[in-house]
Amino acid sequence: MRALKPTGRADVTVGFAEVEQPRPGPGEALVKVEAFSLNRGETFQLEAPGPGWRPGKDVAGLVVQAAADGSGPGVCRRVVGHPPAGGWAEYVCVPTTSLAEIPDELDSVRAAALPLAGLTAVRLLRTAGALAGRRVLLTGASGGVGHYVTELAAAAGAELTVVTASPERGRSLAALGAAEVVHELAAARGPYDLVLESTGGPDLALALARLARRGTLIWFGQASRTPATLDFFGFFAGPESATLRHFHYADSDVPDGVDLATLVRLVGEGRLTPEIGRVAPWTETAAVLTDLRERRIRGKAVLTLA
Repeated sequence: MRALKPTGRADVTVGFAEVEQPRPGPGEALVKVEAFSLNRGETFQLEAPGPGWRPGKDVAGLVVQAAADGSGPGVCRRVVGHPPAGGWAEYVCVPTTSLAEIPDELDSVRAAALPLAGLTAVRLLRTAGALAGRRVLLTGASGGVGHYVTELAAAAGAELTVVTASPERGRSLAALGAAEVVHELAAARGPYDLVLESTGGPDLALALARLARRGTLIWFGQASRTPATLDFFGFFAGPESATLRHFHYADSDVPDGVDLATLVRLVGEGRLTPEIGRVAPWTETAAVLTDLRERRIRGKAVLTLA
């Protein structure tokens, strides 16, 4: 089968190769990929790929071989999946615990935009707890996670302030329910009961300083790729006795497939709207990756194999 593999080059990071079609294990289904989406984290991994690694964690397609142990969707069922890797290919094996069926009215392009960003958003808000009436600050809100968090948190009753450098992005987040949009963190007016921080570097300390006494900051990313430094005594300036919590979306007691089914249901009910920035044939993946790295794409980039 054809698959996209890392090239190890900085200019063109992926290229096509002929590889052996994967063989599913007992708890895996073989999925014929119809669409996959790109994640910024994968663009980072492509800069220094590990041996044998192939990208692809967000896919939608058709089950062509059901799991041998009888778990999961049957043959010819349309699915959205979150494999550990290898999804930028004609076929991929996906654990049945990381699959959810999709209805006919949900096309593969929108379904493929759900997994990593949607799972992160749902689990981040589950970690945060009840949101109704709470003042919430979300940094780094320009990406797919920011889109989903904004839509879900606003619907849950949060008074949400989002930080995005893009005025266009700010307008779209306001339309999704953000109560306030600021274009730099210094302009955010606290205190906030909850801070969801994803940029790291100096922004972590700035965000923490806007936290209310005994508030909670959940650190779920480091998009700046810059380590953060905190001063213990800085907590006494406002966020005294605050909780600082690390978050990783994969550390979940709820299987991926269950949360994916929730995301699919929310889309079907009109309560969640996948944002597609660009749709292109998978032959253009390398060029789309370049645009993604240079931030010329707002919303999810989805590649189609049809």
